[in-house]
Amino acid sequence: MSLKGKTLFITGGSRGIGLAIAVRAARDGANVAIAAKTAEPNAKLPGTIYSAAADIEQAGGRALPIVCDLRDEAQLAAAVEKTASTFGGIDILVNNASAISLTGTLATDMKKYDLMNGINARGTYMAGRHCLPHLQKAARERGGAHILTLSPPLDMRAKWFAPHVAYSIAKYGMSLCTLGWAEEFRKDGIAANSLWPRTAVATAALKLAGGDPVVRASRKPEIMADAAYVILNKPSREFTGQFCIDDVVLHGEGMRDFSMYTAVPGTPESALAPDFFLPDDLPKFH
Repeated sequence: MSLKGKTLFITGGSRGIGLAIAVRAARDGANVAIAAKTAEPNAKLPGTIYSAAADIEQAGGRALPIVCDLRDEAQLAAAVEKTASTFGGIDILVNNASAISLTGTLATDMKKYDLMNGINARGTYMAGRHCLPHLQKAARERGGAHILTLSPPLDMRAKWFAPHVAYSIAKYGMSLCTLGWAEEFRKDGIAANSLWPRTAVATAALKLAGGDPVVRASRKPEIMADAAYVILNKPSREFTGQFCIDDVVLHGEGMRDFSMYTAVPGTPESALAPDFFLPDDLPKFH
């Protein structure tokens, strides 16, 4: 498996899971564009597009940091074209950018609703739409292309909507893009898949929201990066339309010990906090 010479366009990615995916690809010598808003350091949330670019280059890849508000179509279109002209095309789109507010209907005003749906569902659709001509070209000329969206399996049970219906709509909107694109672009050789974590993931944003107790019950972002790496190396004409869970992907590659991914070493698997939207029949590995 290798992503050497491949070009990834990653939305968000200045920190957390998106950055981990970028660095994992960079270790092969990939080209990575980071399209995100964070250009200035934030005392509470470390990481900018420029620090991400430095991490990518240190890992062995080529980086292109682009200031981009995913809600602004002109900015996004320009970011896509800059990536394609800089690296000679785009092979992989990673829809990583996402906004979250785990609030009920009366506590979620329209500004929050619009933010989540503007970044999550609309942003994913728009990134896909602008990247697709380049992905089609990559599939024709280089044998395949991929869209990977960080969104959950589609599960219409009310329990996933009642506590935070606006957020669920926004995340499931991302997953519906995967469902539709996998079939729409199957003939082109473009794979569309989703990836979701089994447990909470110890990002800077999670630590800010939940503090150390939540981090102790989490895994590192690297588990998502390693699972994404496996998916992005699968044949795009054969593996598409899948809603993947991180450790299930890695288990399928022969991994049996996931302790290396616990955010706090020594934390037992049974103490990890499950993420939202997980199916009841998910296989258990502990």
